[in-house]
Amino acid sequence: MGTLARHKDSGMATTQQTAGDTFDIARRAMIDSQLRTSGVNEPWVLTAMAGVRREDFVPADSRAAAYSDRAVPLGEGRYLASPLVHGRMLSEAAPTREDKVLLVGDGAGYLAALLAGLCGSVESIAPHDAAGGGKGADYTLLVVDGAVEQLPAALCAGLADEARVVTGVVERGVTRLAVGRKSAGDVALYALAEIGIPVLPEFAAPRRWSF
Repeated sequence: MGTLARHKDSGMATTQQTAGDTFDIARRAMIDSQLRTSGVNEPWVLTAMAGVRREDFVPADSRAAAYSDRAVPLGEGRYLASPLVHGRMLSEAAPTREDKVLLVGDGAGYLAALLAGLCGSVESIAPHDAAGGGKGADYTLLVVDGAVEQLPAALCAGLADEARVVTGVVERGVTRLAVGRKSAGDVALYALAEIGIPVLPEFAAPRRWSF
């Protein structure tokens, strides 16, 4: 029985090691085939994304798709954005150790884990809490992990003057990455390239009646 148990344990260890090797290979392929080929080449971005296990932030039945080039369903209508979206967001945000970051996320925690190793502090709030802003103030960087139609005034009010903003935006049904800055109390956003970003319904603009 001891021999059988040892063989069983050995088989389990081999299976776990094989799964780990598969994810390691997929992570390297993500870097080389999705990020580098799309212009995300900053060494610090690639190092950060190579060091965080994306498969740990998705449901068990979605782990095999963790490194695919599209959003991964998290359940309840939420999605983990594609690796390219997060790579582009990090690249545009350019966080530093001096940054106090407010992250509006979907609860997966992946982008928070990436930012945690790059900035001074990260506070994460759920989209449905964003209307009340963060718990603190004077955030120097706001990152919204999703596409929005508008940013709540309370969310922008907690930003320091000259704070940077990186978010997805929805314009006529098309999602784009956008960057901005707070100046004189207002946040102006500038839309960049079109890219598929999961939409956050909590940030929908009020619908206007038309006749």
